[in-house]
Amino acid sequence: MKNKLHLLAFGLLTISINLLAQQTGNYKNFKVSVYARAYEVREMNDLKKLEATWNEITQQMKVDKIYLETHRDKIIVDDKTLEIANKFFQSRGIEVAGGITFTIDESNHFETFCYTNPEHRKKAQEIAELTARHFDEFILDDFFFTSCKCDLCVKAKGTQSWTNYRLELMKNAGKDLIINPAKAINTKVKVVIKYPNWYEHFQGLGFNLEASPQMFDGIYTGTETRDPVYTGQHLQQYESYLVFRYFENIKPGKNGGGWVDPGAMFYMDRLTEQLWNTLFAKAPEITFFDYRQLQRRISPNDRASWQGNQTSFDWDEMMKPIQLGNGKTAMPTTIARAAGLTYEQVDKFLGKLGKPVGIKSYRPFHATGEDFIQNYFGMIGLPMDIVPQFPMDSQMILLTEEAKFDPQIIEKIKARLIEGKNVMITSGLLKSLQGKGIEDIVELKYTDRKASVRDFNVGRRGFTVAKSPILIPQIEYFTNDSWEDITSFNGPIGWPILHQAMYSKGSLFVLTIPESYADLYNLPAEVLNRIRNVASQDMNVRIEGPSQVSLFEYDNGAFIVENYQAEPVTIKVVVNKPATKIIDLLSTLEINGTPGTNDRIWGREKTDITTFEITLKPHSYRVFESK
Repeated sequence: MKNKLHLLAFGLLTISINLLAQQTGNYKNFKVSVYARAYEVREMNDLKKLEATWNEITQQMKVDKIYLETHRDKIIVDDKTLEIANKFFQSRGIEVAGGITFTIDESNHFETFCYTNPEHRKKAQEIAELTARHFDEFILDDFFFTSCKCDLCVKAKGTQSWTNYRLELMKNAGKDLIINPAKAINTKVKVVIKYPNWYEHFQGLGFNLEASPQMFDGIYTGTETRDPVYTGQHLQQYESYLVFRYFENIKPGKNGGGWVDPGAMFYMDRLTEQLWNTLFAKAPEITFFDYRQLQRRISPNDRASWQGNQTSFDWDEMMKPIQLGNGKTAMPTTIARAAGLTYEQVDKFLGKLGKPVGIKSYRPFHATGEDFIQNYFGMIGLPMDIVPQFPMDSQMILLTEEAKFDPQIIEKIKARLIEGKNVMITSGLLKSLQGKGIEDIVELKYTDRKASVRDFNVGRRGFTVAKSPILIPQIEYFTNDSWEDITSFNGPIGWPILHQAMYSKGSLFVLTIPESYADLYNLPAEVLNRIRNVASQDMNVRIEGPSQVSLFEYDNGAFIVENYQAEPVTIKVVVNKPATKIIDLLSTLEINGTPGTNDRIWGREKTDITTFEITLKPHSYRVFESK
């Protein structure tokens, strides 16, 4: 009876509350969403508890939308509770959508549904139909894949590879069990699939980036990178930006947003970095996973931990009283306040940034090779842009080993070079293309021998030394058929780090990748500067300085530089025009530069540049426009 009275009151007050309460559009440049798991949604029939937790969250961060999950781990939320929760949020002007996680037991190595099993297939369809009855939009959390190898799957797979079997199985499951049944129940329903962060391995579990994005009404991006060292995936921080741009290139205009959670958060900056990197990618919506984790309490031990990690997180700013209106204030209590501060800060300048641009890197569908290496490139200051089609329009592209999955890759490289456009390939791709036609362009040999190097010669820039030895593959070449651009040494002998071969009207560059990708971070700044200069032929801005500093560039001349290190760094920003100054968009500080010239490819024409020196605090960014 008490719940019925509450619902009646909500209905009578809906019109007036909607005029005054939170509305979609709390921020000028993006929407903020929260995802609530079935574990929490099933308790939302307790309106007193729901109101208390919601008020605490929204005092600390503004929210435009919530996703209410109907199923996870065999928990199915009942119709009555879904309606109570739906009306509660709608009465507060919050957009409401559904969510589904197709797990049997998430704690058991993320045990998924078996889409070969008739019972599981039936249950998946019933869950989709249930969700479509309550919502005009729902999202599939990133477990709509299968890792099952039960006897049914083994028999059905037959002689196919697991990859081929699962790609077809999940494509059909998406259409037959989710999309079509949901739309039969609710013709207005929009079905969105969220893809996780481990895109290099999707095909092995049935995520079909070639077919499925075209079937679903929209896609969504998992931009959570968590801790890059201690978590199992070891994803580099830059991926929170790059993965959204990649999925946007797969389904332009239909990538609904980025999704972050505070898992494996050892210091507060690791959460806020994920949030702002997602927004740097121009995600139209950002989802915080999840309702429960937003209630994580702030403790004195947290402050000590953050300070011990030498972070730039502004504890004093975070702990200021929150203005609630009518002269009332509240003290921050949970990590929702860290998210709220991040959103407020980024919203101040995001509208002044154009479309994100980067060095194009071609990844054919279902490709593997040098896993996630574009994110390491992003961490050494190369603004990257992964695309699913081979690019012919830009002056320089960067191809990794995964490009070998295109059977016409050699001919496509040749076509670019003949047009006078350049190509940089990794040593991993060189190895894969040996004996398959790369010799028609240049006769380089990727040997089985390794070298531990520490000394480098960067041509006219002279000699430099790495902090620690770096293990690289030894690459051989014919003298005067191609040339070393950067050389590494070990005693009386050396090997190329960056190699140039001319072909027709263009140049092929080969970048030697260390045996451990993390050793890219140990390359001296002078080596990185030369690599950036050669690779950034389409970029208006590049940086000079150490690794683990990223550059985000936009087509209107705006750019962001971010320091992921736990100590301050000073870098140089090089603008490819005779600019007189750059302006910090947050502080309005104007910085004057030093004019000069750049010889990007030695022996070619020089271009005018302006160089600016800036300092970055630990785990922080600065955003600029050039004038």
